[in-house]
Amino acid sequence: MKTHALALTAAAAALLSLTACNKNNGSANGPPNAQTSKAAKAAGGKTIASGLDQNSKFVAAAKAAGLDQTLAGPGPYTVFVPTDAAIDGAPAGTFDTTPQNRAQLTGIITNLILPGTVLVADIDKAVDAGKGKAPLATMSGGTLTATKDGGKTVISDSAGHKATITGGDQQFSNGVVHQIDGVLMPSKQPAANAPAVGKKAGK
Repeated sequence: MKTHALALTAAAAALLSLTACNKNNGSANGPPNAQTSKAAKAAGGKTIASGLDQNSKFVAAAKAAGLDQTLAGPGPYTVFVPTDAAIDGAPAGTFDTTPQNRAQLTGIITNLILPGTVLVADIDKAVDAGKGKAPLATMSGGTLTATKDGGKTVISDSAGHKATITGGDQQFSNGVVHQIDGVLMPSKQPAANAPAVGKKAGK
């Protein structure tokens, strides 16, 4: 239980730290870390938390993990949101919303969040620059990998599970959402030390 509590605290602290950093530093370095005026206008006043389907299983999991308030905060964040069908296909108990599963849910959801606003075009450019592959630094401290397959953008976790972006660039006042058709799990190993999309070099 102590380990779970520590993991939960670390993830929450990382998200709070990101919020403060984005608020103070803007997007001076690296990939876009703030909403452009055009994106903000398109998004209107809805945050990611309020703009997502409130009856979806992802939102239920975020609430159970206590991360719904984070997704209602200033951000900005880029969130990969699995469909209900994808969540239904996960191993039994993975998205259990009981208090005992809160640490696991926190790890899963923070692994689906990138700091800053990273559009599909940004990911695709990084894939091209990386000769077919691009690392994406997540809020859990892990790394997802982006590739292309038949013109579609595919995101993979460290275990090789893949998810295709089926509905990208859903813009909100505090970031962007990409709907995906699979569940990506956090790595049990530390993230690679190379700067990745969504992470400033030297940080």
